[in-house]
This record gives sequence, C-alpha cells and structure tokens, in this order.
Amino acid sequence: MTSSSNSKDETQNKTRRGFLQHTVLGSAFAGMTIASTSHVTAQTLADAEEPEITQSVDVLVVGGGTAGHVAAIQAGRLGAKTLIVERNSQLGGTTTTAGVAFPGLFDAWGKQVIAGIGWELVTESVELDGGTLPNFAKVPQKHWQNQVYTNQFLYAILAEQKCTEAGVEIAYYEFPQSVTKTATGWQVDCVGFGTKRRIQCKQIIDCTGGAEVVGMLGFPRFREEERQPGSYLFMLGEKHEPGRNQIQRLYVHGADSTNSRTATEANLTGRKAILERVRQSKQRLMHMQPETGFRETYRIQGETVITVNDYTSGRVFDDAISYAFYPVDLHTKSGVRPKPLKPGTVPTISFGALIPKGSRNLIVAGRSVSSDRLANSGLRVQASCMGMGQAAGVAASLAARSGSTPLEIPLKEIHSVLREHGQIVPQKA
Repeated sequence: MTSSSNSKDETQNKTRRGFLQHTVLGSAFAGMTIASTSHVTAQTLADAEEPEITQSVDVLVVGGGTAGHVAAIQAGRLGAKTLIVERNSQLGGTTTTAGVAFPGLFDAWGKQVIAGIGWELVTESVELDGGTLPNFAKVPQKHWQNQVYTNQFLYAILAEQKCTEAGVEIAYYEFPQSVTKTATGWQVDCVGFGTKRRIQCKQIIDCTGGAEVVGMLGFPRFREEERQPGSYLFMLGEKHEPGRNQIQRLYVHGADSTNSRTATEANLTGRKAILERVRQSKQRLMHMQPETGFRETYRIQGETVITVNDYTSGRVFDDAISYAFYPVDLHTKSGVRPKPLKPGTVPTISFGALIPKGSRNLIVAGRSVSSDRLANSGLRVQASCMGMGQAAGVAASLAARSGSTPLEIPLKEIHSVLREHGQIVPQKA
C-alpha cells in the first residue's frame, strides 16, 4: 500500500470519528441520552455449523407453554433426560407470549387446591418482582380477584432457569414434521431454520395446545365448527406495568391456531384492528403482545372424557391427578358470562383424560385435555394446565424408567411422586 493511500485512509477515519463525536455531542446537547451497553457471551456450540442433529432422550416435551414447561421441569427433576421443543422464542405460552400474566386459579373456597412446580414459578416471579400474592383464606366476590398478577418477562426467564437446573435441554424455533413409532418409543423429526433434528425418545408429552402430535399420529381429536374468540392484548395511552395491572384486550373472532396460516391470519387481524384504534384514539401504543392468545382448538379423545356434569358436580375421579377450579367460561361473540361453581364444589382431572385412547408412550397435558366444550372452558386455564403438566411429567418419567407406558404406572406411585414435588393430590371424601 502506498503512503498516499495510507494518508487517504487516515483522513477518512478522522472524518468518520469527527462525525460520530459530533452526532453524540449533538444528541447529548439536545437532551438525549445514550443507553449504556453491558456484555455477555453466548456459549459456543460444538455442532453449531451442523445442519442435522441426532440425539436420544427419555422424554420429549412438544410445546413449552403453560403445561409444557412444567412437564419438562418435573421430568428433569426426576432424572429423565428431557428435551423440550418450542416453536416460539420463550417458555410460558399464554402467561408470557400471549400476555395473560395473571394465572389462576390456584385456590377454591378459602384454601389452595393447586400447588407444585407451577405455583413455585408463580410465587418466585412475584417475589422477585416485589409483588403481592392473594390471600387464599379469603373467598373473593369475583373469581378473577384471586388470579395472581405476574411479571410475564420474569416468568419466562425463571422458567428457563428452572429447566436448566433440572437438566432440561431447550430447542426454540423448532417443531416436529414427522413422528414414527420405534421398538423403544418414537422417532421424531423436527425442523427449525438451519436445523434438522432427529430425536429418538421413549415417551412424548404433547403440550401443543391443539394436540398436534396426537393428530400427526392419527389418534382422534375433535373440536366445534365455531371456536371461542382469541384475545390480543395491548395498552393504549397508559404505561403497562407488568405484574401490576391487566392489559387492554381485543377479541379476535374466528381466531384459529390449527396451523401457521390460520394463526397468521388471527395475528394480522388483531394488529390491523389495534392500528386502527391508535389512529382513531390519537393515543400512543404503549404495549402490544407478539401474538393472539388462543382459547380453543382441538381436544383429544381420551381414555376418559370429562363432561360438564363431571366438572360442575365436582366429581372426584378414581384416577384424579389434579384439582381444577374456574367458572364455566365460554366466550362468544356477545362476550362472556361466567357460570360460577356451587359453593364447595372443586372439580378434578382424570388421569385417563390425558391419555389418547388406544395409545402407548404418549400423554397430553393442557387445554387439549379430553373433555367436552363446556368442561374445557373451565379446565383450560393456567393453574389447571400446570397441574396436568406436572402429572404428565411424572407419568412419562416413570414410564421411561420402567420401560412401560404411562397408563401402566400405578396411580399410587404417581400420587406419591406428585406429593414429594409439592403438588396437592385430590382425595376422595
């Protein structure tokens, strides 16, 4: 390189430095501040350049939402080699990505009825955020008054931490493309951008919300032609304070999470309506969740089907693995009129409702639990889904360890492990 070239480069560098200094000083004088930057370094992955990965695990959890992350943590804590696959960028589902960050209900009629890992996460996120927990000894006038205000952002990263501590591997931005039965369980082929992952596993826990793995395997699912509206959460005009207030909601009628196309349409519809509200109200858009929260999609045909009569009568199933508590809560085009349960009534969830009829080495947790539509409108809420997730994590881990299937694990053993891990197990009167 010539001396004239060196001189030219030095002149250009000085010019660039002068421009940056001028810009920074100018911004400062204009009353603007430049945010400080801190630094962390991501771990270098040995196989990061490999487009195809093959691995073996005991338990594969598909879906990291309300039930899924609890199921994975429980499986990991029991020593099962566990992988959780989630198509989005964080855990928590309805509580975090959809923004319904006031989970419930963990109590009924003056006492706590659901605890365990989900409650552990909720209480730790509230305490870390300096928030307050409701007094479960006091029966509220309205059911929603005992839902727990939770910082959705803290909850998501706490869930990741607890997965890591339990030895659970997390795979974001991936989802199964095919599931094939093998001599020892399943082969699941997942795809993400730049990644093809082949998983050999002994047990699958389907926590997709719509029982999508169940559908891929050809086991029966059902749903109504008309589904409950989804909710898109946002805030206009006022600052949203996570863990302190609820967000404004927009009903998205026709919202359907069946596939990527229908979910895209729901999100586009919601965002378009929010943009129109901003223009009409002349208020600032202060907060908006990244996607619609879906209430209803496919449910499985399980070994047991929980009916609305089972739910509203507080039936204690012989194989009950968790309590549930919420009004019958069917949302329609005219809104929602919750139908509270009679005083003292606390429904339960049958273990058989988590098992797709005729299946082996497969269990479901979350809103796709086997139930009729009205029962499902109460069962689908977060605390109940967390209870299902923990029970599924126990059953899948024990089945993987013993080389059997979840339905063959003695119920007494499932109950014992649930109690050891802080869950409240339903008791016959």
